[in-house]
Parts: sequence; structure tokens; C-alpha cells
Amino acid sequence: MVIRISSAPSSAKMRRRGAPAIGALAVIAALAVLTVGAAAKPAKQPRPAAATEATAPREAGEPIMAIVSIKTQHVTFYDADGWIFRAPVSTGTTGRETPAGVFALLEKDKDHRSTMYDDAWMPNMQRITWNGVALHGGPLPGYAASHGCVRMPFGFAEKLFDKTQIGMRVIVSPNDAAPIEFSHPALFVPKAEAVAAAPARAEALAREAAEAASKADETKQAAANAARETASLASSLRKLQSLKTRADRELASADKSLAAARTDAAKARAEELKQKAAVRSVELGTQLDAATAAVASKPSAAAVKEAAKAARSGKAAAAAALSEARLALEPVSVYISRATQMLYVRRNTHKPAPDGGGEVFDSSIQVPITIRNPDQPIGTHVFTAVARKDAGLRWTAVTIDKADDARNALDRITIPQDVLDRIAPTAMPRSSIVISDEPLSKETNYRTEFVAVLANQPQGGFITRKPTVTAVASPDVADDDGFTSFFSNFGAQPVEPRRSGQPVRPVQRGFW
Repeated sequence: MVIRISSAPSSAKMRRRGAPAIGALAVIAALAVLTVGAAAKPAKQPRPAAATEATAPREAGEPIMAIVSIKTQHVTFYDADGWIFRAPVSTGTTGRETPAGVFALLEKDKDHRSTMYDDAWMPNMQRITWNGVALHGGPLPGYAASHGCVRMPFGFAEKLFDKTQIGMRVIVSPNDAAPIEFSHPALFVPKAEAVAAAPARAEALAREAAEAASKADETKQAAANAARETASLASSLRKLQSLKTRADRELASADKSLAAARTDAAKARAEELKQKAAVRSVELGTQLDAATAAVASKPSAAAVKEAAKAARSGKAAAAAALSEARLALEPVSVYISRATQMLYVRRNTHKPAPDGGGEVFDSSIQVPITIRNPDQPIGTHVFTAVARKDAGLRWTAVTIDKADDARNALDRITIPQDVLDRIAPTAMPRSSIVISDEPLSKETNYRTEFVAVLANQPQGGFITRKPTVTAVASPDVADDDGFTSFFSNFGAQPVEPRRSGQPVRPVQRGFW
């Protein structure tokens, strides 16, 4: 503040004007107070420099992970040799915060339209949860402003869209985080011979599975044919038995008629009937014996069912072996939760989800695990195999919630040997181990890898969760649809996820 004051008049002049001499002293005292107050006021801090897009000065490899920093509002993509792309972002605003945690890409849509926010345009969308959180192109006002998604510059999102793949790790960190080179005896060490043999083994098991499936189909068809044939033979047998019984009765009746005949003519007719009845009885007896033998020569219904059952079991076993062999060709992801004392393994099957959207992740391994000092926090650490190195793998570590450090966290865990035997020999780049205090989020399902969120961070961006606070959005905050809305975050209520493909919109309270 600048205060301009003219020179004070002399005491004589002030007395002539009738002003008390003390007035000048009061003015001087007031000036002193204002001067001291101005000096005590802290200087205005400069605003941090806005994040800008950047590309590493080298040829970029395939992105292995992306790390979003909520604190500094930027995202960095990494390949095996370090960062490759950086850009500013806009994460979730107050009440709709982007949840911090560990995610993976689940679905990509070049020209996505939101089913939750009035058909909002989200170009180059890369989904990380099935409940409203994704990376996509959008307006960046310079601060957190979305409904939970991570907005990236439009051109940047387009550039990255074709470079990433389903399953790529996405880490949302409350603060800045970056991968560091890391080694530890507990990290997977593949076996060269197992890695080399894996493709051929998968091909051989594919042939075996095809043969087992063909055999099962043939056995099933044979069982159906046998059942029909057996039913037909049984019906014929019952009919022949009935006809034979009737022929025997006719023969007996002819005998009685012959015995009762009194005249030569009557005896001749009775004798003729008896001969015919005897011939028919013999013929039917022969047919009945043949039919009985045919039925006896057929395998029993129980045996046919057992054979079909065995063929089905063989088909299932061969399919399971093939699935395991094919999964051995995929990067493996392991999640270890201190909260549940469980170890989970997931791998992408690359099979489309039956209900549309995304791919199915295998989750056949889920076992209890031993963690030393389980009552002590362990933090959240992501260990990633980024490339092959000699006979093993080169690993990095990222810590986003530090309780124990990454090395101590691994020291505290003992992975069951049978699990290691199944996954370690063929571990490959992009494999990962995640250790966390957190349980798996309810967002985790058969169409996701691992979704784990930090409980000590706000999670308002999850649509089905209640926002952390009720807040009125600033008039210049744009929603995920790219349009400015004053009421967009006012009293926002949790909504149910989409059902039957119908759009679901957030419920709003009245303004007052």
C-alpha cells in the first residue's frame, strides 16, 4: 500500500486554524502503525510454473506404466529405459477426487461417449475402472476439475492412444513418484529353458486339447447314438416278446382244438392251425433270441455314461493345461495385501468379456500368505520387471504410500513355493508385484487386473461412493463433458452403475 501525505503544518498555523497540536502526533503514530503492518505482511508467493508437455530426447519404447501425480497435476509415461512422455493433467475436483492407488488399463475407446454424464465426449478414452475413472482427452484449466477422470491434453491423449495396450500399469499417486532401479532376492527369476520351451509347450498342449475336445465330442455323439439304438432295440425286444407270447397261446389253443375235434374235417382244420402256430412260435423265438443277444452285446447305459464322463474330464484337463501354458506366455501380476493376508495372481487371457467391454483376466491363484509383523503398516509399493537382463529380469520400484520402505516390505513377505513354481520360471517383462496395506478394491472383478485404492486418500471419483464433501463448483470449472457448469458438483449424490446399457446420470439436489 502506498500512502501519500503532505507535509504537516506548523504548530502556529495549526493553532491559528483551531486544530489541536496533538493531531499531528496522531497522524504520525497512525503512519507508523500502517508502515509496520505493511512490513509484517508476507510477500506474495509466486505460482508454480505450469506443467508442459515433454518428450524424452530418445526413441520411445512401448509404454510400461503411467504415473499420475495428483499434487502436481501431471502424468508421466515410462518405457523400459525411463520416462518417455510427460504432460499436464486435470484430475478430480473436490468431492469427485480421482482415487489414488494402483490400476491397469481395462478398455480403450477412440471416440467414447459417457454413459454417466449426459453423453459427454471423452476422446481417446483409456479406462482404469469400470465405474467411471479413465484417462482421456479434455480441457485443462490448470487445476483439478474433472469428475474423477484424468484429463490429458487432447493431442497428447491422441498420441498415446495407439501406443498403450490393455493391462498397462497406471499408478495414481497423491504426490510425485517415479520408478527407481531395484533388485531383491524375492523378485521373480525366470528359467531360460522354461521360457524357451513355453511356446512349443503351448502348441503341443493346443493339439492335445483339440484331440481331447474331438474325442469328447465323438464320445458324446456315440453315447447319444447308443442311447437311441438301445432304446430302439429295447422297444423291438418288448414287441417280439409280446408276439411270441401270443404265438405260444395260439399254439396251445390249437392243441386243445385238435384234442377236442370229433370229425376228420375238424381234426384237419385244427392240425393246420397248430402247424401254423408252431411255425410262427419258432420264428418269433428265433427273432427274440437274436434281439436279446443284440441288446446284451451293447455296452450298458452306465458304461456309456461313464465313458462320456471320462471324455469330458479329459477335455477339461487338457483345456486347463492349455490355459496354464498360454498364461505362461503372458506377464504375471501379483498383489499382496496386508489387510487380507492374501496373495492374488492375475494374467490377461485376451478373451473378450462375454457381456461386452474389456477382456477377461485369469484369477485362478488366490492363496494365504505369511507377512512378518502383520500388524505393522507396510506401505504401497509396485515392483515391475521392465526388461530382460542376462538370465533374469531388470526391475524397478515405485512407492506411493510409504510406511515401510520397499526393500523392507519385500523382506517381510514369504511367497509360497508352489506359487513361485507356477509363475516364476516363465516370468517376463511387464510382470509385476504389488504390495500394499490395502485390500483389493470392490472395483476389482473378472474384467480387471488389480484395483487397489489408498484408504487415506479421498475417493469421491468413484460414482457409487458418496463424495467426500458437498461442494459448489467454481463457475469456471469444466465438467468431463468439456462444458462449464456452476451446479455440476453441488450436492452431487452417488449413483448406481449403468444397467442394461442404459445411461445413468448423477442425481442433483435442489440449489437451495
